[in-house]
Amino acid sequence: MALVTRIPSLSASCSASCSTANNQSRKSNSFRFTPVFSINCSLHSQETSPFTENHSVERYERDSWLYKYQLQNSLSSSCPVPPDLESIREYDIALQLPELKKLLEVLREKRESENRAQRRCPGNVFLVGTGPGDPELLTVKALRVIKSADLLLYDRLVSNDVLNLVCPSARLLYVGKTAGYHSRTQEEIHELLLSFAEVGANVVRLKGGDPLVFGRGGEEMDFLQQQGIEVKVIPGITAASGIAAELGIPLTQRGVANSVRFLTGHSRNGGTDPLFVAENAADPDSTLVVYMGLSTLPSLASKLMHHGLPQDTAAVAVERGTTPQQRTVFAELKDLADEIALNQLVSPTLIIIGRVVALSPLWHHVKKETSVLMEAN
Repeated sequence: MALVTRIPSLSASCSASCSTANNQSRKSNSFRFTPVFSINCSLHSQETSPFTENHSVERYERDSWLYKYQLQNSLSSSCPVPPDLESIREYDIALQLPELKKLLEVLREKRESENRAQRRCPGNVFLVGTGPGDPELLTVKALRVIKSADLLLYDRLVSNDVLNLVCPSARLLYVGKTAGYHSRTQEEIHELLLSFAEVGANVVRLKGGDPLVFGRGGEEMDFLQQQGIEVKVIPGITAASGIAAELGIPLTQRGVANSVRFLTGHSRNGGTDPLFVAENAADPDSTLVVYMGLSTLPSLASKLMHHGLPQDTAAVAVERGTTPQQRTVFAELKDLADEIALNQLVSPTLIIIGRVVALSPLWHHVKKETSVLMEAN
């Protein structure tokens, strides 16, 4: 299968990066975060994060089924992992591979026994949007599909509360990405989806927000359809809608904003200034919503003001919106980037710019101060 043949293996010549890894592993009779030790990552996950952080304890607890082979065959101290991120990534994949192969065969045999009297057909692949974080924003249809899955491939921005709704019998596999570290490449995600669909499994691809809004769901759908796999999309509440509603901001309103525009702060090939659309986006009658825009906001704000958007345009940045860890910074456009830096907002942070922001019942505080930081109760 593509899953088995295309994931790279590691060289046995890896050099040591965590001298305590194997001693910790040999002492463990049950899953005790051994993979975290093995790849030299901190046991201290970001305590306040409602999402899955790279190499967090929560992630390895959730995906512990993938590391049974490692526990049964304790790693030799002669083959630890170099400390660079790509080697860590490949090492983690190599640890997971035996159990992935085993699950593939189990699901193949299960489907063949169920369909012995008829020709085996490919399984179902569902691209499911889970909303911005609050599990109560999940759709009824999404919940039904999640509970019927054999395997769920989930992104970083699928909240922990949503993942807690998965049936105990299902298998979870983290495939999240952050700046500088992709646990799986997009091509590897494609191959995983294809491999399990081909054996007849019910595969669910969980994405934060809506799968077709800056979620690369279209790429995954196109790849699978070209391989003859049927893909069903279950929409989710995108962050723009969910977070704006949380703050009481109408994205459009007659006489204030007659359109809304979603922008991404990331370019396909990286770089610091992908927001070349600023000239056309500097419209005072439109609302701008910027996804993944923390690093490029200073450049974007400068360009918007240069092209005519008033400096005192109302704006807001929302970290981890709709979760109990939500933090919100309201400010005028000219001050927003500085206030974000001052308050040390982190990803994921959504930015809304436009006169509609001033319609929020929370905006009146800004009139008394340059900006205001608000935290969820």
